[in-house]
Amino acid sequence: MRATFMYEAGDVRVQDAPDPVIEQPTDAIVRIVRSCVCGSDLHPFHTMTAADGPVPMGHEFLGTVEEAGSEVSGLKRGDLVVAPFAFADNTCEFCREGLHTSCPNGGFFAAGIGGAQAEAVRVPQAQGTLVKLPSDVDEKLLPSLLTLADVYGTGYHAAHQARVKAGDSVTIIGDGAVGLLAVLSAKQLGAEQIILMGRHQDRTDLGRYFGATDVIAERGEEGIAKVRDLTGGHGTRAVLEAVGHMSAYEMAVGAVRPGGVISRVGVPQYEDAPVGFGSLFGPNVTLTGGPAPVRAYIDQLLPAVLDGTVDPGRVFDRTLSLEQAPDGYRAMDQREALKVLLTP
Repeated sequence: MRATFMYEAGDVRVQDAPDPVIEQPTDAIVRIVRSCVCGSDLHPFHTMTAADGPVPMGHEFLGTVEEAGSEVSGLKRGDLVVAPFAFADNTCEFCREGLHTSCPNGGFFAAGIGGAQAEAVRVPQAQGTLVKLPSDVDEKLLPSLLTLADVYGTGYHAAHQARVKAGDSVTIIGDGAVGLLAVLSAKQLGAEQIILMGRHQDRTDLGRYFGATDVIAERGEEGIAKVRDLTGGHGTRAVLEAVGHMSAYEMAVGAVRPGGVISRVGVPQYEDAPVGFGSLFGPNVTLTGGPAPVRAYIDQLLPAVLDGTVDPGRVFDRTLSLEQAPDGYRAMDQREALKVLLTP
């Protein structure tokens, strides 16, 4: 089969790879119908060394079940499925608490197993991981269904962890796919004031479509001052940080009101950050977030996608073939595309 590998920063290749096979009785093999490039894929695209490559890429996919292990029930050949970016057994104490990313029998796609920017992928813990979709689903819904694998669930996780509620004031930092779907999620949870911090008008216009009431293009202290101008000088109760860089964290600290919550879902590119008296402790600010346990949210988010109430697939603004995946990385890196959809 054909699959995508990253050799080092800036060097992405599509090449032949062994077909995935059942290795454990809890596995399934899924033939990919749609996959995509994630904003988090750009972190290694910027920084990975040749010594760390090549590594398989891709963790978001829709597909059809091709084969299932002997301990997998409820799935058969030909079933259309969506998978969260983290596989999990869905039965352990952490999964039962909705924390599938900490499942002791789980892990992440493309990390030690095959990636999803490929023609097929092995799915460990298939029964707990894969969510069966209607067989007669309209093909036009496939992009929106694909967002359930990561970016919609991650945006929702940001809002959920921040306990966004009716009447809330929320700041979202980042106008990538996750940030925009955090806007949608905050709107769904009843937020009244939704401030989107982003500099790309085509993206922030989509943010307004999803529910943003205000857009701030400025960054740093100037951006923080704008948030405070819009909120009576206090900042917003919730800040959803969807970038992962220190500058975004610092803006979150500046934009949150006393007693508020910073919820981080941008993969942090740092280990140390201010949490002392002057930043979080003194104003009683809560810091939360983390890798989204997407499996915990799919069943809840799926109906509105199927009936067209929401259209999170609008974050895909370019479609390429799998063979063109390297072009997709470059387009997203150069901000020529928001999120690239890949077809086999």
